[in-house]
Amino acid sequence: MHSRHIERIASRFIQLVIVLIFVAGVYTRNLSVVVNALVALGATFLPAILRRDWQIRLHPFLGMWLTTAVLLHAIGMLGPYHSISWWDHVTHTLSASVVAAVGYTAARAVEAHSDAVHLPQRFMFVYILLFTLAAGVLWEVLEFGARLTAEAAGSEAILVQYGLDDTIVDLLFDSIGAVLVALFGTATLSDTIDSLTEHFERMRP
Repeated sequence: MHSRHIERIASRFIQLVIVLIFVAGVYTRNLSVVVNALVALGATFLPAILRRDWQIRLHPFLGMWLTTAVLLHAIGMLGPYHSISWWDHVTHTLSASVVAAVGYTAARAVEAHSDAVHLPQRFMFVYILLFTLAAGVLWEVLEFGARLTAEAAGSEAILVQYGLDDTIVDLLFDSIGAVLVALFGTATLSDTIDSLTEHFERMRP
Protein backbone atom coordinates (compact mmCIF):
# COMPACT_ATOMS: atom_id res chain seq x y z
CA MET A 1 0.00 0.00 0.00
CA HIS A 2 1.33 3.45 -0.95
CA SER A 3 2.68 5.50 1.97
CA ARG A 4 0.49 8.50 1.11
CA HIS A 5 -2.57 6.24 1.16
CA ILE A 6 -1.55 4.91 4.57
CA GLU A 7 -1.10 8.48 5.79
CA ARG A 8 -4.57 9.42 4.50
CA ILE A 9 -6.21 6.50 6.29
CA ALA A 10 -4.32 7.23 9.51
CA SER A 11 -5.24 10.91 9.29
CA ARG A 12 -8.95 10.14 8.85
CA PHE A 13 -8.84 7.75 11.81
CA ILE A 14 -7.12 10.36 14.00
CA GLN A 15 -9.65 13.00 12.95
CA LEU A 16 -12.48 10.63 13.87
CA VAL A 17 -10.97 10.00 17.31
CA ILE A 18 -10.56 13.75 17.88
CA VAL A 19 -14.19 14.34 16.87
CA LEU A 20 -15.23 11.72 19.43
CA ILE A 21 -13.10 13.52 22.04
CA PHE A 22 -14.88 16.75 21.12
CA VAL A 23 -18.26 15.05 21.53
CA ALA A 24 -17.16 13.69 24.92
CA GLY A 25 -16.14 17.20 25.94
CA VAL A 26 -19.52 18.60 24.90
CA TYR A 27 -21.37 15.80 26.69
CA THR A 28 -19.45 16.33 29.93
CA ARG A 29 -19.47 20.13 29.49
CA ASN A 30 -15.70 20.21 29.75
CA LEU A 31 -14.58 23.42 28.04
CA SER A 32 -10.87 22.54 28.04
CA VAL A 33 -11.55 19.25 26.23
CA VAL A 34 -13.82 20.95 23.68
CA VAL A 35 -11.42 23.79 22.84
CA ASN A 36 -8.31 21.61 22.67
CA ALA A 37 -10.12 19.05 20.52
CA LEU A 38 -11.18 21.76 18.06
CA VAL A 39 -7.64 23.13 17.85
CA ALA A 40 -6.24 19.62 17.42
CA LEU A 41 -8.77 18.83 14.68
CA GLY A 42 -7.83 22.00 12.82
CA ALA A 43 -4.15 21.09 13.03
CA THR A 44 -4.79 17.73 11.35
CA PHE A 45 -5.74 19.56 8.14
CA LEU A 46 -2.44 21.49 7.95
CA PRO A 47 -0.51 18.87 5.92
CA ALA A 48 -3.23 18.81 3.24
CA ILE A 49 -3.41 22.61 3.15
CA LEU A 50 0.37 22.93 2.79
CA ARG A 51 0.38 20.44 -0.07
CA ARG A 52 -2.63 21.93 -1.86
CA ASP A 53 -2.17 25.68 -1.40
CA TRP A 54 1.62 26.00 -1.04
CA GLN A 55 2.66 22.97 -3.12
CA ILE A 56 4.89 21.87 -0.25
CA ARG A 57 6.11 18.28 -0.52
CA LEU A 58 5.67 16.63 2.86
CA HIS A 59 6.93 13.15 3.56
CA PRO A 60 3.94 11.03 4.69
CA PHE A 61 5.77 10.44 7.96
CA LEU A 62 5.69 14.20 8.64
CA GLY A 63 1.92 14.35 8.30
CA MET A 64 1.44 11.45 10.71
CA TRP A 65 4.05 13.00 13.01
CA LEU A 66 1.97 16.18 13.37
CA THR A 67 -1.42 14.50 13.65
CA THR A 68 -0.16 12.03 16.25
CA ALA A 69 1.19 14.90 18.36
CA VAL A 70 -2.14 16.74 18.42
CA LEU A 71 -4.06 13.50 18.99
CA LEU A 72 -2.04 12.64 22.10
CA HIS A 73 -2.57 16.16 23.41
CA ALA A 74 -6.35 15.93 22.86
CA ILE A 75 -6.47 12.54 24.57
CA GLY A 76 -4.43 13.94 27.44
CA MET A 77 -7.11 16.54 28.14
CA LEU A 78 -9.55 13.69 28.89
CA GLY A 79 -7.54 12.67 31.95
CA PRO A 80 -4.14 11.14 31.15
CA TYR A 81 -2.40 14.47 31.86
CA HIS A 82 -3.62 14.09 35.46
CA SER A 83 -3.52 10.32 35.91
CA ILE A 84 -0.46 9.21 33.89
CA SER A 85 2.76 10.82 35.10
CA TRP A 86 4.69 10.37 31.84
CA TRP A 87 1.92 11.43 29.42
CA ASP A 88 2.92 15.10 29.57
CA HIS A 89 6.56 14.18 28.92
CA VAL A 90 5.64 12.25 25.77
CA THR A 91 3.40 14.98 24.37
CA HIS A 92 5.96 17.70 25.07
CA THR A 93 8.75 15.71 23.42
CA LEU A 94 6.65 14.92 20.35
CA SER A 95 5.20 18.43 20.03
CA ALA A 96 8.63 19.99 20.50
CA SER A 97 10.03 17.79 17.75
CA VAL A 98 7.33 19.12 15.40
CA VAL A 99 8.23 22.70 16.34
CA ALA A 100 11.92 21.94 15.85
CA ALA A 101 11.19 20.47 12.42
CA VAL A 102 9.28 23.61 11.41
CA GLY A 103 12.09 25.87 12.62
CA TYR A 104 14.77 23.83 10.88
CA THR A 105 12.85 23.60 7.60
CA ALA A 106 12.13 27.34 7.50
CA ALA A 107 15.73 28.28 8.29
CA ARG A 108 17.22 25.97 5.68
CA ALA A 109 14.74 27.15 3.04
CA VAL A 110 15.59 30.79 3.75
CA GLU A 111 19.29 29.93 3.53
CA ALA A 112 18.80 28.22 0.16
CA HIS A 113 16.63 31.07 -1.09
CA SER A 114 18.91 33.94 -0.09
CA ASP A 115 22.59 34.33 -1.00
CA ALA A 116 22.98 36.66 1.99
CA VAL A 117 22.18 33.94 4.53
CA HIS A 118 24.63 31.20 5.55
CA LEU A 119 23.93 28.93 8.51
CA PRO A 120 26.79 26.62 9.58
CA GLN A 121 25.86 23.16 10.82
CA ARG A 122 27.03 23.88 14.38
CA PHE A 123 24.90 27.00 14.47
CA MET A 124 21.88 25.04 13.22
CA PHE A 125 22.06 22.70 16.19
CA VAL A 126 22.00 25.65 18.60
CA TYR A 127 19.33 27.40 16.52
CA ILE A 128 16.99 24.37 16.59
CA LEU A 129 17.40 24.10 20.35
CA LEU A 130 16.81 27.82 21.00
CA PHE A 131 13.89 28.02 18.55
CA THR A 132 12.17 25.08 20.21
CA LEU A 133 12.81 26.35 23.73
CA ALA A 134 11.47 29.78 22.78
CA ALA A 135 8.27 28.15 21.53
CA GLY A 136 8.17 26.07 24.71
CA VAL A 137 8.49 29.14 26.90
CA LEU A 138 5.70 30.83 24.93
CA TRP A 139 3.49 27.77 25.48
CA GLU A 140 4.21 27.81 29.23
CA VAL A 141 3.31 31.52 29.34
CA LEU A 142 0.03 30.75 27.54
CA GLU A 143 -0.72 27.99 30.06
CA PHE A 144 0.01 30.36 32.96
CA GLY A 145 -2.12 33.10 31.40
CA ALA A 146 -4.97 30.65 30.78
CA ARG A 147 -4.90 29.58 34.41
CA LEU A 148 -4.94 33.15 35.71
CA THR A 149 -7.75 34.10 33.33
CA ALA A 150 -9.80 31.07 34.38
CA GLU A 151 -9.27 31.82 38.07
CA ALA A 152 -10.34 35.44 37.56
CA ALA A 153 -13.43 34.37 35.61
CA GLY A 154 -14.29 31.56 38.00
CA SER A 155 -14.18 28.94 35.25
CA GLU A 156 -11.99 25.98 34.32
CA ALA A 157 -8.69 26.61 32.53
CA ILE A 158 -8.44 25.70 28.85
CA LEU A 159 -4.75 24.88 29.35
CA VAL A 160 -3.29 23.33 32.50
CA GLN A 161 -0.20 24.64 34.27
CA TYR A 162 1.11 22.93 37.41
CA GLY A 163 3.79 25.34 38.61
CA LEU A 164 7.46 26.19 38.15
CA ASP A 165 8.78 22.65 38.68
CA ASP A 166 6.44 21.35 35.98
CA THR A 167 7.52 24.14 33.63
CA ILE A 168 11.20 23.23 34.04
CA VAL A 169 10.49 19.55 33.35
CA ASP A 170 8.39 20.49 30.30
CA LEU A 171 11.25 22.57 28.89
CA LEU A 172 13.64 19.67 29.50
CA PHE A 173 11.51 17.37 27.37
CA ASP A 174 11.12 20.16 24.80
CA SER A 175 14.91 20.14 24.58
CA ILE A 176 14.94 16.38 24.05
CA GLY A 177 12.52 16.75 21.14
CA ALA A 178 14.72 19.44 19.59
CA VAL A 179 17.88 17.35 19.95
CA LEU A 180 16.19 14.32 18.36
CA VAL A 181 15.30 16.40 15.30
CA ALA A 182 18.78 17.94 15.12
CA LEU A 183 20.43 14.51 15.25
CA PHE A 184 18.07 12.29 13.28
CA GLY A 185 15.29 14.26 11.61
CA THR A 186 17.07 16.47 9.12
CA ALA A 187 17.33 13.88 6.32
CA THR A 188 13.55 13.33 6.38
CA LEU A 189 13.02 17.07 5.94
CA SER A 190 15.25 17.58 2.87
CA ASP A 191 12.50 17.28 0.25
CA THR A 192 10.23 19.58 2.25
CA ILE A 193 13.04 22.14 2.45
CA ASP A 194 13.49 21.99 -1.33
CA SER A 195 9.78 22.50 -1.99
CA LEU A 196 9.57 25.38 0.51
CA THR A 197 12.54 27.00 -1.23
CA GLU A 198 10.71 26.63 -4.54
CA HIS A 199 7.68 28.31 -2.95
CA PHE A 200 9.86 31.25 -1.91
CA GLU A 201 11.18 31.45 -5.46
CA ARG A 202 7.66 31.59 -6.86
CA MET A 203 6.90 34.46 -4.48
CA ARG A 204 9.96 36.44 -5.55
CA PRO A 205 8.85 39.71 -7.21
